[in-house]
Amino acid sequence: MSVWRRLKRSLRALFGGLVEKTEDPELLLQQTIRDMRDKVPELNNSVAQVMATERLLARSKERLEEQVVGFDSKIKAAVKTGRDDIATSYIGQLQQAQLDLQKTIQQLDQAGRASQQALKARDNYVLKMQQRTAEAMQLISQSKQAKLQEQLAQTMETFQLGDDASTFNEMRDKIDRRSAAAEAKMQLGTSSVDSQMQEIEREAMDMQLEDKLLDYKRQMGLLPSATASGGNVAALPAADETNNRGS
Repeated sequence: MSVWRRLKRSLRALFGGLVEKTEDPELLLQQTIRDMRDKVPELNNSVAQVMATERLLARSKERLEEQVVGFDSKIKAAVKTGRDDIATSYIGQLQQAQLDLQKTIQQLDQAGRASQQALKARDNYVLKMQQRTAEAMQLISQSKQAKLQEQLAQTMETFQLGDDASTFNEMRDKIDRRSAAAEAKMQLGTSSVDSQMQEIEREAMDMQLEDKLLDYKRQMGLLPSATASGGNVAALPAADETNNRGS
């Protein structure tokens, strides 16, 4: 292989790769859709011109038909008046009008077929454009999805679990420290002065209840009296005394 051919192949590979990298499928598809839509007004103008030609030929046909009828009437009138010279002149004009009418009818027939073909071509193009547009939108959606997948793949490639694991461990330790501190504060709160006072009040209530129980036992003779034991607790009134007072 010659050096020139090798160089040419290398250049084609180089520039081909650059062009391929710079090509954005979404932008190219969107531009293709715009180009197809821009051609629709041109097609409409072409169809309108063909249809205008058909209409002009139709008007020419009507005018020539009127001329044929007119020349025929003039010929008859000239013959009735004995003006053969004028009748002969009108016959020549009538023949020319009939020839023009035949040509116009042929042209009108061709123009009618051309109009139908132009309309059909325009409708086919619009239908094709709609199909291509729908296909292009689907491809654009797939392209966007592919980009997202590529970005996700790149993210997963650069994702290192070990680096984030240290962060998770650090956050876990921090949360554990905060939780332990909160529990300690709660424990301190329960052992505050108010809690101690409530505890003392409960103990005092229990002592009073025990003292009253001892008094009842002394009155019933189950325990020595408070005087014998040197106690200072006053004895409860007897049951009879309580009833007499009540009466």
